[in-house]
Amino acid sequence: MSRWPYPKIVAHRGGGKLAPENTLGAIRLGAKMGFRGVEFDVMLAGDGTPVLMHDETLRRTTSGRGRVAELSHAQMGSFDAGKGERIPSFEEAARLCRELGLWANVEIKPAQGYERRTGDAVARMAAEHWRGAPLQPVLSSFSPVALLAARQAEPQLPRGLLVGRIPPRWREMLQDLECVALHANFRALNARITDEAHHAGRAVLAWTVNDGRSARKLLGWGVDCLVTDALARIGPDFA
Repeated sequence: MSRWPYPKIVAHRGGGKLAPENTLGAIRLGAKMGFRGVEFDVMLAGDGTPVLMHDETLRRTTSGRGRVAELSHAQMGSFDAGKGERIPSFEEAARLCRELGLWANVEIKPAQGYERRTGDAVARMAAEHWRGAPLQPVLSSFSPVALLAARQAEPQLPRGLLVGRIPPRWREMLQDLECVALHANFRALNARITDEAHHAGRAVLAWTVNDGRSARKLLGWGVDCLVTDALARIGPDFA
């Protein structure tokens, strides 16, 4: 298997800025625009259901109020996540990705205090719903605790370490967590870090890249994957 057998350009939160984030409609839009891979966030609802959500509270992205970890998925069912979309479960998103033939970068997004539980639940559900798929999802997270729990639950699933700034021990962290890739803020990357990751057998994913000039520079360094909100500007076949 190559270092990065997954799509090179990935739609952020399903449909970038063109659809309500982390919704089934966003995933459908990404697929309709020709993207072969999507990224989305998964958090546990209060009843333990993994749902697509970025924030710990509902205020920014939905018509609802309250903390995700304190409400059941059923209680969230009446909330509008934008343009009539609702908050989907991870199971619904996984089934849709399989139906549409999409690869997924699944970000494990635990609420504070739920790192281990979320990593375990997301990994187990991902393994179940992508069983037999030619390309398994990559599970990424800013939380080493969540990644460790995912590794312990389903060690065969590939993992990516998410970072905003490049930590001094990033190489050791990738090795300790057995991650296949470094998922970094594109502003923190440079050619040297990209080369060092590749020499260590790891891929490099850059987020969130929304202008062509930056995209070309990163690809020129050999960055393996770009995550973008600008789906119309940085399309699935951008080069």
